[in-house]
Amino acid sequence: MTALDPESLYASPNALAPDYSRFRVSERLLLTGHSHQAWPDRGFEGQARAWEDAAAQVDEKWDEAFARADRVRAGFARLLGAGDSADDGDYALASNTHELVVRFLSALPLRERRRLVTTDGEFHSIRRQLDRLAEEGLEIERVPTHPPDMLAERVAAAVDDRTAAALVSCVLFRDARIVCGLSAVQERCERVGAALLVDAYHALGAIPFSLAAEGLERAFVVGGGYKYLQLGEGNCFLRVPPGCELRPVVTGWFAEFEALETGARGGSVAYGPGAARFAGATYDPTSHYRASEVFDFVAERRLTPSFLRAVSRHQVGRLATRFDALDLDPGVIARPPTPLEEVGGFLALRTPLAPALQIALRRRGVHADHRDGLLRLGPAPYLSDVQLDDAIAALAEGADAVA
Repeated sequence: MTALDPESLYASPNALAPDYSRFRVSERLLLTGHSHQAWPDRGFEGQARAWEDAAAQVDEKWDEAFARADRVRAGFARLLGAGDSADDGDYALASNTHELVVRFLSALPLRERRRLVTTDGEFHSIRRQLDRLAEEGLEIERVPTHPPDMLAERVAAAVDDRTAAALVSCVLFRDARIVCGLSAVQERCERVGAALLVDAYHALGAIPFSLAAEGLERAFVVGGGYKYLQLGEGNCFLRVPPGCELRPVVTGWFAEFEALETGARGGSVAYGPGAARFAGATYDPTSHYRASEVFDFVAERRLTPSFLRAVSRHQVGRLATRFDALDLDPGVIARPPTPLEEVGGFLALRTPLAPALQIALRRRGVHADHRDGLLRLGPAPYLSDVQLDDAIAALAEGADAVA
């Protein structure tokens, strides 16, 4: 297909919108791009194919299902800047990131190293699990995300030789603040023998994120496709660095496929190579059919990370400019002073009336959400500038109504 001109996405109608007809993106103000982007129609074709393969092949469908899973792994690898080198690591898949984080945590030497370092700005899949582990006696060091400058350096300084792992996001989920300099955390972890897990969920599909460029080739990376990647539910990954020999305590029987095939079981529990160590068990492959088709669609439409970042910066910038022009009472709602180039894929507006404003927007046909006193507006590449302007106009009406 011919490459899209970014200007064609800002026009009305948006040139990409027809590819999302089932979600009716041209008819609705879906500012939920940071939470749940619309799925392209191509994904519906993959989902239907999953049913057809199951009906035609019954239990023999798994060859095709595993092939689809490999295509999904390759899609995630491309997003992390991986090529064909064995040093690029390997990818375990699961239906959600929590499942993968738990397997990762279960593989750590927590008897000897009972300390985990994280921030107070991690998403709940990490935050809640670490809270519970703290109740069981593990030491959880939570580095404050504010002030945001030098966050990575503060995390690195908190890692010591008692630390089993550091767990930190490269983009914060509450306000889309980009965390720079995580290579310092990686270097510190390597120096003391700790592991590093980077949550890249709010980076992939919103900003380019290269392991090599970020100096994170030795890091574990977790993320998924429910948000900016438009893959829908059930498509999450754990990138496992090369040479990993960890043995997760929480382990599924897919992790011993090779032993089952050769009959070489016995002795200690066996694990497959690379990311197979973190494999689970029987799953619904429908999500991988859908995701593999969406990855193909993205490639055909040439929606590269750099292209999508340019579109996102234009859209977030337009939302910010139109919001600033409203000159609303900052006691009601205000835009934080964070430079937009340091922000990921959505605009966060600070307000004590966030729940009420979300309801007011929804009544006016605008879908958005809120977190901890922040109203979050997440554009997506299938929205036109006219739709973004209409959403800000609705926000002005909503702010007047709830103030």
